[in-house]
Amino acid sequence: MNAARTATAKSAAAGKTEAQAEFEAQIEALKEELAAVKAQLAGSGERSAKAARKAAASGRDHLREQGEAALEELRANAKDIETQLVENVRRKPVTSLAIAAGVGFLFALIARR
Repeated sequence: MNAARTATAKSAAAGKTEAQAEFEAQIEALKEELAAVKAQLAGSGERSAKAARKAAASGRDHLREQGEAALEELRANAKDIETQLVENVRRKPVTSLAIAAGVGFLFALIARR
């Protein structure tokens, strides 16, 4: 009977060893898969960061162009207003002088208070 128990114990130990070996192999396979997923995520993150930087640079350039165009338009409008003002002063110098004196008088009144 001892021989049967010993054989059964050896068989059980061999079964545990096989199951343990299989379990360890599964753990190694999971570790490899986890490393592959980690590498994919790292690559994906780098691509996303590059895409975000590229989009930000593109947006920055676009905004700069819009700002420069708006500034140029403002300069052109200011130049037009200046030209019109100079023409009006040349056409009607007395009226322009009276308006300037009136505006100066108003500023003086406001500054006094």
